[in-house]
Amino acid sequence: MMQVLIIDDHPIVIQGCRRLLEDMGVEEIHHAASLADGFRLYRQKHPDVIIVDLSMQSGVLGGLSFIRRLRIHDERTPILVLSMHADPVIVSRALEVGANGYILKDTSSEEFMKAFRKVRDGQPYLSHDLASQIAFMEARGNRSPLNSMTLRELQTLSLIAEGKPYIAIADELHVSYKTVVNTCAQLKTKLGVRTLPELMRIAIRHLPSAAGKPGA
Repeated sequence: MMQVLIIDDHPIVIQGCRRLLEDMGVEEIHHAASLADGFRLYRQKHPDVIIVDLSMQSGVLGGLSFIRRLRIHDERTPILVLSMHADPVIVSRALEVGANGYILKDTSSEEFMKAFRKVRDGQPYLSHDLASQIAFMEARGNRSPLNSMTLRELQTLSLIAEGKPYIAIADELHVSYKTVVNTCAQLKTKLGVRTLPELMRIAIRHLPSAAGKPGA
């Protein structure tokens, strides 16, 4: 019996995915409205395929962290990202941390089913448009100052953009205060700035959806 886990907080998206999955003969469909609930359901149900929206309450960086965390526990379960974000930098990072496929929420029913079947069968999937954007970005060189950053550095920068002090960042990321201080020093060096306000301006300008905290 095939099981699919959908992690998304939009009822209309959930209904559409359910209908298409049922049309393809999926017997059991589970749903979580948050990344935390999605991880718990994954541990309980061990689905055959996971469909996840990158940006819910925790934003794009939270979605990327979810995929990365899941891959620490499970290298095999196919992950299909269903997102509104067409930015090739975000798409590339999702693939880098472990997603098997990436499609947009305004994709056609036919493409959704094609992507699902490809990922289910162990093959990667990107729409032609997304693949072309990534190829163009790589060909000309990605000029984003955030391109060379690690996920931890991006998470730290996102929390700085929210105005959180070092101690709050350390608590949220479950690291020591000293680790946050060192990460921020590395960020300043990489970005060529000296102060936290300068870091904040860069984060707001370049991180997706106002420091990664949108509704998807």
